[in-house]
Amino acid sequence: MGLMLVLFCLARAATATEVFIQLPPEAQGLQGHLSRASITMQTVAREDATPQDIIAAARAEYARLSGALYEVGRYGGVISVLVDGREAAEMSPFATPQAPRQILLRVQPGPQFTFSQATVRPLAPGTELPEGFRTGQPAFSGLVADAAQAGQRRWRDTGHAKVDVAEQNITANHNARALAADIVLAPGPRLTFGNLVITNPGDVRPERVRAIAGLPTGEVYSPAALEEAAQRLRRTGAFSSVALQDAERIGPGNTLDINATLTDARPRRIGFGAEISSLEGLTLSGFWMHRNLFGGAERLRLEGEVGGIGGNSGGIDYIFSARYERPATFTPDTTLYLGARVQDLDEPEYSERSVRVGAGVTHIFNDTLTGDLGFAYQYADIRDDLGTRELEHLLFPASLTYDTRDDPLDAKKGIMVDFELTPLVGLGNNSLGARLFLDSRSYFTFGANDGLTFATRGQFGSVTGAGLTEVPPEMLFFSGGAGTVRGQPYQSLAVLLAPGVEIGGRTFAAVSAELRADITDTWQVVGFADGGFVGASSMSFDNGDEHYGAGFGIRYKTGLGPIRFDVATPLDSDAGRDFEIYVGIGQAF
Repeated sequence: MGLMLVLFCLARAATATEVFIQLPPEAQGLQGHLSRASITMQTVAREDATPQDIIAAARAEYARLSGALYEVGRYGGVISVLVDGREAAEMSPFATPQAPRQILLRVQPGPQFTFSQATVRPLAPGTELPEGFRTGQPAFSGLVADAAQAGQRRWRDTGHAKVDVAEQNITANHNARALAADIVLAPGPRLTFGNLVITNPGDVRPERVRAIAGLPTGEVYSPAALEEAAQRLRRTGAFSSVALQDAERIGPGNTLDINATLTDARPRRIGFGAEISSLEGLTLSGFWMHRNLFGGAERLRLEGEVGGIGGNSGGIDYIFSARYERPATFTPDTTLYLGARVQDLDEPEYSERSVRVGAGVTHIFNDTLTGDLGFAYQYADIRDDLGTRELEHLLFPASLTYDTRDDPLDAKKGIMVDFELTPLVGLGNNSLGARLFLDSRSYFTFGANDGLTFATRGQFGSVTGAGLTEVPPEMLFFSGGAGTVRGQPYQSLAVLLAPGVEIGGRTFAAVSAELRADITDTWQVVGFADGGFVGASSMSFDNGDEHYGAGFGIRYKTGLGPIRFDVATPLDSDAGRDFEIYVGIGQAF
């Protein structure tokens, strides 16, 4: 019988150890699988491996390769490991040999076995065993373990937290080339959640830990409910690690306590950011945050931003905000917040000084849906082409966010839809109105090694009710710049009421599309096109204007998100002559 040899050779400091895998020609398809499983190859690849390490790996190779053969349903294999012609199993583990020159892994895989029996019993209703775990199918050893785990997992899902494997009857019939696998499970009693036991109390008070976790004590045990409790604790940011584990013993009345092992995170955190564009100039931002202000995982975040530095987009903008959050208020998934914001905006078409204070609640419905409901008071001192005025409003902001993105800073799949509705009541002029805004994003990855990502964004907004002089300019709509249409000057598209009189629009729409192509693991090139519309009428596209831009960019991926560099030009008479440059952290959307 002819043989196929596969060579693996690694040069080491002073010697070279060659490792061969020898397989029959009909089994050459197993070469990659066995190479990946080989402990000898892994050891030789290490720069610090000693001769003793290599010999020890060769002696352990029999069990390693046998297991690899079982994984592909080969139970009659014969393995020989020759170290410079000597069988590794016959070599003394206490010898101090020189580095071997050649190791031969001679493998006769044996025939393919199939399942003659494939059973797991008893099964909980709704159990789905692996599709390949059936009579007549190839008897891969991994399927047996997967089937046992699937049976146990379903029992746990129905409240039987202490399910265990009572018997494993696995028999290989070499004459029939068949494997019989019969797994017997012991479900144990159906349990309910007991108490949350904090094994290592830290800086967050125990009663607040329990309130935040929201463990459903008294309800039927559920792994999903246990994971939800752990996620609530992680979301606070007050803990660097969270582990919720079943207690060893069942309690009175078939209850099961849960042990919480928590590690406190550093309570204080600071951060800084910067973004620059050729027209808008430099924007600097920073924050200070305390993640356990009063011992109940309360969060206080102070944030400041200075924008328009050195730019040609009006003047310098100043924004300072403070936000306090208390998790597990009213329900475990509801966070109470108090907020305040002071800003001085010097934009191309208006200047505004305003103060806003408010409160509200954020509720997490599930992993993908979040809602927000609040109220606020806002005072604004405004100067624009309509004159100078002071406005006071009561605002009632509400929002819903649906987000399935895999990574908010560098998404490759999923969608995000953010809907905001803010009714407003004018104080002093009895004006009524509302502002709505919709931001929708989608991501689709395809191509070789998923190296291409097509990303789209659509935005729509409208202001209804109150007159133009009764709405703060920041609640009206402009287009142009990094967040809308790249290549067009910042907020360059507005509503022209009369020659020299411009103001934000009542209706806004923008679309963006990007094709992102991975060049290496860290570098990416991007091509994009944007378009925007601003109209004078509410909920109408009849009375307005539009503009477009396009360009390309590069991304350098870091642990904090990709560093973005974009060059864009307007798609009008200045196309190819005027360019805008944008630099920041994270994808454009």
